[in-house]
Amino acid sequence: MSALAILNLIFFAALLSFLYQLTKNDTSLSRRVLTGLVAGTLFGFYLQIVFGYSGAVTEQTLEWTNVIANSYVNLLRMIIMPLILITMIAAVLKVEEIKSLGKIGGSVVGILVLTTMIAALIGILMASIFGLNAGELASGARELARAEVLETRRGSVADLSMAQLLVSFVPRNIFSDLTDARATSIIAVVLFGLLFGIAALLVSEENNTHGDRIRAFVDTTQTVVMKLVNIVMNLTPYGVLALMTRVIATSDGSAIVTLITFVVASYIAIAIMFGVHAMIIGLLGANVRSYFQKVWPVLTFAFVTRSSAATIPLTIRTQIEELKVPAPIANISASFGATIGQNGCAGIYPAMLAVMVAPTMGVDIDLGFITSLVLIVAIGSFGIAGVGGGATNAALVVLPAMGFPVLVAALLISIEPLIDMARTALNVNGAITSGMVTTRFFGEEVGGDGPAMAAQPQET
Repeated sequence: MSALAILNLIFFAALLSFLYQLTKNDTSLSRRVLTGLVAGTLFGFYLQIVFGYSGAVTEQTLEWTNVIANSYVNLLRMIIMPLILITMIAAVLKVEEIKSLGKIGGSVVGILVLTTMIAALIGILMASIFGLNAGELASGARELARAEVLETRRGSVADLSMAQLLVSFVPRNIFSDLTDARATSIIAVVLFGLLFGIAALLVSEENNTHGDRIRAFVDTTQTVVMKLVNIVMNLTPYGVLALMTRVIATSDGSAIVTLITFVVASYIAIAIMFGVHAMIIGLLGANVRSYFQKVWPVLTFAFVTRSSAATIPLTIRTQIEELKVPAPIANISASFGATIGQNGCAGIYPAMLAVMVAPTMGVDIDLGFITSLVLIVAIGSFGIAGVGGGATNAALVVLPAMGFPVLVAALLISIEPLIDMARTALNVNGAITSGMVTTRFFGEEVGGDGPAMAAQPQET
């Protein structure tokens, strides 16, 4: 290792120490996360500008900073499956009647799918307005290597028909799915949690003694899991520092400039979809400004981690504590929102790619094309895991279903992290929006105060 890399690591260690001092000074988690984000961004720019995004010193430095980044990501992935499983079971048990569960689940899924279809339309519109065309993208060695990887992954995801995809959501070996062995493992765990919770609820109705024991066990287990989550969450500032360092330092600046039109179009589409969410929130009678103030820490976390699933704990907590969404609805909306109807990754992104590829295949972008694309996007949004790379998986479902090649996803590899951060924040906001809408209509059925939830006071 070179002396320059060692000096970089000493400076990185100093940044970690600074974040630790903030923890000792009882600085809030959101401020520590923001500090880690800014510090990581500046340190990443320093590495790229001084040593180059593919320079030897940069690679040597990142080899060790990635110990923090990858360890943090692994810890996040470690808690996802236990968290989803126990939160879904607990959510069902907190619903007094099965029919209420059906209403809540149906409302959440319906809103997620509907907003994803709107997001797809916005993606189509932006791609058309900006005249995006896959034929104008250049492919280098890095992109071609990525294309080979995607073709390999395509066989496990895209070769399934829509009927087969729906069947894959059904759990067949819950222990295997808990290891995230399949592309649809997360939604399979969600469904198992729902079925297990329903069975437990039925047993509780038949035998009060068993019901009390089940609830006590689930509550205890959930408390332990949430304590584990809190431990991991307290490591977030350090993980964010390392992750942002890697993202910024390894982004190909020249490629970003070349693909800046796609970046701009994507961010405008994401901004418009945030506006749609704001309009929905406003129609509920809520103070939109106050809403975004309350969810900002969650969106920031999602932005940095690029993982809707990893954000589930914060999504649930913010809905319950800040937005006064009943716990059952908060659990269901957060869990479903990480696996179904992701507005950014499963809505905007694959729709834009399809529009970009269509001209190269001689396909006209007419009403029939748009209708087919929106429907395929809606169906394909089921079971897309809310982790980094989920948008690519969505593209691997949608593009082959439209009869298009997947090469365009590889050509955008250089800017993928840059856009994925904003897409993930949009995904999480969509999940929260579904929870608020569902609360407005069904909150009273699970002990919540649906209409009153909207009357949030404006924060100063």
